[in-house]
Order: sequence, then structure tokens, then C-alpha cells
Amino acid sequence: MKIKAYLKPSCGWSNGVRAIMRKYNLEFEDIDIINNRDNYAEMVAKSGQPLSPCVEIDGVMLADVSGEEVENYLLSNDLIKPVDAPVDVPTNAGCSDEEHAKMATKTIRFF
Repeated sequence: MKIKAYLKPSCGWSNGVRAIMRKYNLEFEDIDIINNRDNYAEMVAKSGQPLSPCVEIDGVMLADVSGEEVENYLLSNDLIKPVDAPVDVPTNAGCSDEEHAKMATKTIRFF
């Protein structure tokens, strides 16, 4: 399975996607959309929208998804089997106020 995840370096939603990848021990390409303008442009072109995270699994783009939604997609399509492994962060939660404040000072604006 080939997985490309278009993620922010620090974000509740992005960390939830990473947690699902760890939970199932899935190899994936973690693509930084904040510090690389070309990565962000690629995500928008492929997903047709500007919101993240976006996760491409074997050519299928899941746009603006949580880790929980990625897990549900993988399970529903028999790409993984259920496991009881715990996750270390919420898989369906946005950024904390602290994360938003940190990103506001470091985020590169492309528009």
C-alpha cells in the first residue's frame, strides 16, 4: 500500500493521522505542507481543495480528514485488520490554542 499524507508539522488533525499510521505500523510519506510551497500546491491540485490533512492511499485521495476517518477508510476497504493498540494522541481533534499560536508565528502564507 502506498500512502502519501499531506500534513502540518504540528497540528491536532495531522498528529491524529500520524497516530493511526503508528497504530497499524503503516509506512507512509509524511509531506510537510507548511514549510514547502510546492507540497502545498501539490496537495491542493490533487485534492481540489485547500484544507488539510489530505491522505492519498493507492491513488485515492481522502481530503480534509481526521485520523479517525483515515482509520475507518482503511478498515472499511479491508486494507488493514482491526488492532487493539492504543494511540498516544486524539485521532479526531483539532489543534490546541497553543498549537494555533505557534503556527501563527511560523506559518508561511502562500496567498
